[in-house]
Amino acid sequence: MALLFGGRSSEHTISCATAGGVLAAIDRSKYDVIPIGMTRAGAFTLHDDDAASLALNPAAMPEVHDNGSRLLWPDSTATRELRVTDAAGTTRSLGNVDVVFPILHGPFGEDGTVQGLLELVGLPYVGNGVLASALGMDKHFTKNALVAAGVTVAPWVTVTPPEWRDDNELWRGRAHGLGLPAFVKPARAGSSVGVTKITRWEDLDAALDIAFAEDSKALIESAVIGREIECGVLSGRDGAPARASVAGEIIIAGDGFYDFEAKYLDSSAAQLVCPADLNEGELRELQRIAVRAFDAIDGCGLARVDFFFTGSEFIVNELNTMPGFTPISMFPKCWEATGLGYTELIDELIQLGREAVR
Repeated sequence: MALLFGGRSSEHTISCATAGGVLAAIDRSKYDVIPIGMTRAGAFTLHDDDAASLALNPAAMPEVHDNGSRLLWPDSTATRELRVTDAAGTTRSLGNVDVVFPILHGPFGEDGTVQGLLELVGLPYVGNGVLASALGMDKHFTKNALVAAGVTVAPWVTVTPPEWRDDNELWRGRAHGLGLPAFVKPARAGSSVGVTKITRWEDLDAALDIAFAEDSKALIESAVIGREIECGVLSGRDGAPARASVAGEIIIAGDGFYDFEAKYLDSSAAQLVCPADLNEGELRELQRIAVRAFDAIDGCGLARVDFFFTGSEFIVNELNTMPGFTPISMFPKCWEATGLGYTELIDELIQLGREAVR
């Protein structure tokens, strides 16, 4: 099994931390692991099989450094052999690979690009296919797909820098129609990178500058007042329907929101409660909508569906096709509370990847 992590996106370090969790927990009696680190420049390197070097550490976040090695993917679908050329120029075989586990977050990894590479060379892989990955990465098109499937989402407008510059009055008016508070987000980024909550329209331009630094289009979205509830989804086995976990809840300290720092750097900024306090009917409805959202993007393997719960309605905030997967992340916590531990969850995902029909 090849574990692929790192990548070119701003979520590089989180992907590395996820790899550390997987390397520490994977069942070594079942799997021989080839760790493949992608540098920030996009080079595929053979990484040390060392979970400790990839541990989540807010003071020194893990990173893939270029050690001079280069992974060589199969040159046709006739073989599943991986090879590596070391820094001295010597090439050797790493053996045949049954499945690739790409735990990449953000653009150039979670967005269908790597999935397309793996399909071109005929390697089975864990997680969503090209379409679902690309669709799930783009918040604007995700919302369109969910609305078409009858799933309620927060009202939004999507704008590009040229549109904001050349027709500012029109787009500013559309944004004002959403009301305050509002969130400004890059269309294609995760881990709340580039996200700003605004409570004054005077702050909109600065928030868009932050979002545009991450992506060429941004969403301005109505803030929904409600509890933040999340749910994990896994594909079914042997043609069975997708499965949803119990729910988890994010409880934010103060009046902030679940940004990058709260997720990974400041343990006091938010509390993750799993299972969430929902009655049986509320949980069934949340799970129904989560599976509906997963199916709406042609999901495969796994996803995390994020909701706002107003007390009477579940509103989908986002759908993550490669959710945070560190041992402290909500996705594995929800499945652990459902009865599937971290090591068993890794095994289930690998088996789903091996069996996926794309």
